[in-house]
Amino acid sequence: MLSVDNLVVRYGAVSAVRDLSLKVGRGELVALLGPNGAGKSSTINALTGLVTPASGRIVLDGQDISRVRTEDRIRAGLTSTPEGRHIFANLTVGENLRLGAAIRRDPKGVRQDIERFLALFPVLSERYGQAAGTLSGGEQQMLAIARSLMSRPKLLLLDEPSLGLAPKIVVQIFDFIGELKAEGLTLLVVEQNARQALRFADRVYVVSAGTLRHSGPPSSLADEHGLFNLYIGG
Repeated sequence: MLSVDNLVVRYGAVSAVRDLSLKVGRGELVALLGPNGAGKSSTINALTGLVTPASGRIVLDGQDISRVRTEDRIRAGLTSTPEGRHIFANLTVGENLRLGAAIRRDPKGVRQDIERFLALFPVLSERYGQAAGTLSGGEQQMLAIARSLMSRPKLLLLDEPSLGLAPKIVVQIFDFIGELKAEGLTLLVVEQNARQALRFADRVYVVSAGTLRHSGPPSSLADEHGLFNLYIGG
């Protein structure tokens, strides 16, 4: 589904990502883990087109999207839920959800999807006409994920979905992510909370200082010379 080859991201003279290669197969949940400043969000920004890679190749479902505009990547099936959620605080829950479907031209399907996500997240149904900025952090994260799903993506990128949330809410969010995987959605999850991400991951990549340090099944981390403790803080 997604192939990233020798990705390099620079900000001026600083290299945030160095020759990173990774793959996400159709229907997989792949975790991209590492400490603060590891280059995880820079990788996501390159995948979504928010930053232009210095070099490297990004292929989605057989299409080279390395230099494609963000909106065209969304049309190609790649959607991101960014770190910090970035919901539209002054708009209602319903308006945020409809904005997520801006590229679609099937009003009936949009209505059906809104009903589906309101059923999955009953609290959003209760607050449907409420300004999104008045929601709690966990509720905003639910809204942000549901809004991303409104575009019906082939691949969903989740950037730090547990950031700033209470432990109980983190478990709920990752339970929902597990449900999305079970439904067949392909996901790339960027996280510092490794224990939650590894609950559902098929494979894991560990980055530090912009460089890939490890890749393999989740079970391999504990045996890779203490990588779990070194880069995740086990």
